[in-house]
Formats: sequence, structure tokens, C-alpha cells
Amino acid sequence: MATYTFSLSTSEEARQAGVIQSPDFDEALRLVGERMSVSQGDTLEIGVRGFPPARYECVEALLDGTVFWEPSRLVA
Repeated sequence: MATYTFSLSTSEEARQAGVIQSPDFDEALRLVGERMSVSQGDTLEIGVRGFPPARYECVEALLDGTVFWEPSRLVA
């Protein structure tokens, strides 16, 4: 299992960080959505040690804990 580190920034500028162990990246994204309180507009940086993190934005969060992530747009 891979170990993913993540940082979740909310619209109120709060920041939460942690570690998720998962067999693959898609599962790690799903687990962050289940274990953390995520709302539309929140941003997530997630990755494995030694590589730059991927950046995602929550485009929709359902009441059952399902979160829809979209890759963040790069800022010039």
C-alpha cells in the first residue's frame, strides 16, 4: 500500500493535513472525501513522498460523503 500525504484547505482558510494509506490514488481521493469534512470550493494537495503533490478542487460534495474532485487550474 502506498502512503499519501495530503493537505485540505477550506474556503474559510482553515487547513487540515494528514496521511492516507491506500492501494491506489483513486482510492486515496475517495478516502479523503469520506474521512474529512469537504465542501464545494475546498482545495486538496495530495501526493507521495519524492514527487510534487497533485492539486484538486472540490466541485461537488454529496451528503453521503461522495466528493467530486477536479484538477485545479494552474495560476500563471
